[in-house]
Amino acid sequence: MGRARPKQKKSAPAVSASVPCPVSPSPPPVASLLAKAQDLIIQCDYALACKFIERVLSRPDGTISETHRAREMMGVVLLELGEVDRAKEMFLALIPPHPDAPSPPPPSAYLYLAQLSDDDPRIALSYYETAIDILQAQLKGKSPVLENSEDGDDNETKSNIVRAYLGMIEIWMDPTHDLCFDPAASSTCDTLLSRALQIDPQNLETLQTLASVRLSQEKPEEALQALRTFPPLDDSTTDSQAHISSLLNTLSVPVRISRTKLLLECCAYSDALSLLEGILATDDSNVEGWYLMGWTWWLLAERTKGGDSSALQCLSDDGECLEWQDMARDSRDCLETCRTLYISQEYPDEPLLEHVQELVATLDGLGIQPSPDDEESGGVWEDVSDCDDEHEDVEMS
Repeated sequence: MGRARPKQKKSAPAVSASVPCPVSPSPPPVASLLAKAQDLIIQCDYALACKFIERVLSRPDGTISETHRAREMMGVVLLELGEVDRAKEMFLALIPPHPDAPSPPPPSAYLYLAQLSDDDPRIALSYYETAIDILQAQLKGKSPVLENSEDGDDNETKSNIVRAYLGMIEIWMDPTHDLCFDPAASSTCDTLLSRALQIDPQNLETLQTLASVRLSQEKPEEALQALRTFPPLDDSTTDSQAHISSLLNTLSVPVRISRTKLLLECCAYSDALSLLEGILATDDSNVEGWYLMGWTWWLLAERTKGGDSSALQCLSDDGECLEWQDMARDSRDCLETCRTLYISQEYPDEPLLEHVQELVATLDGLGIQPSPDDEESGGVWEDVSDCDDEHEDVEMS
């Protein structure tokens, strides 16, 4: 008799605990992606900003306004990354006749396209004119301001109009374009300047452009007057020189470099030195700033050597006297600093280096050596109070 197999008790099927299915997180709002991209642009992280903007442009849930804004931001980023052709395509997608262009198109797109059309000055001028028309319509309330547009503020709008006028003047004055030789060039620049000054009579860049135009018209006195015109003092300060320095320091370094060159054309050496000190305080590795500082001291030394007392008067408010040799040494110090920075930075302006080497060679021939290492050169200029006639007369050139 076989052994009975015990019955196996069937176990009830286990009831699994309910596990919620993983839910994918919702994507961030398009607006937050645009805000992040804008922050990255401000931080100059253009490569990462590009990735965020690409996400916006690939999203189907963005509004039309957000898409337009993303395209404009992408154009700016591509410009910074050196992809000019792709940037131009982005801006062209924001203006007619592109079928997806907003209405009205953003004036900034026209301003960017104007700057990217330097190969065709007349097209660039037409872009500037269209931008001005849109901006003026916004000022008059005839045209809606785009959502999230920086042009909503009247001051910003006026500033953009002024910049457009100045851009047009720059095209008319550019000797690489035929427009520069047009008989109407001078009167056209005067008209554009008048319009810009009507919008902002005390805009420093407009007054600087006015000075440039007056120099081209061989009117140096009017040019210098424009360069020395500043907004009046406000209640916060009574120091006029500090007020002027503060205003000039708001300008970008390239604009201040251009202003220095205009001052030198007007023989306003003291103004030029003061401006250059501010530039080098902002960026003490600026090659062109050191070059211009050295060139200014050279010109002062040359004029002083030639017996021009006005050169000393502009520097001798305290009654102290600089010999031309002292000015020449200051020039040498600045030029040597310029040459050192030029080499270390691999600066691309070969004519500048050639001029520096020419000047240094001439100073060598005159027996002008750099200041000893224990003296501070290039930043603080030594005032010589003992004026004597021990130095022999040597021509600077």
